Amino acid sequence: MTTTVVTTKGQIVIPSKMRKRYGIKKGSRLCVIEDEGKIILQPLTKDYFENMAGVLKTKGKLTRELLEEHKADKAKEEAKCCRS
Repeated sequence: MTTTVVTTKGQIVIPSKMRKRYGIKKGSRLCVIEDEGKIILQPLTKDYFENMAGVLKTKGKLTRELLEEHKADKAKEEAKCCRS
């Protein structure tokens, strides 16, 4: 078990071995999760998002809808440009 100290600003130091293991660098984003009396720091890395892909079981439906919406917005913008 590794321990750390909380500063007066509420900051902690993550030990360097753990930072290296999880790819945490200056500017890295972490998700802070509270779970049954525990505080969990989850690095928001590319791997994290790749592992989360498909979790909602939408079978690509959401992506298709977003792409269609983007295509429609782009067509509207182009139509405005042509009218002017």
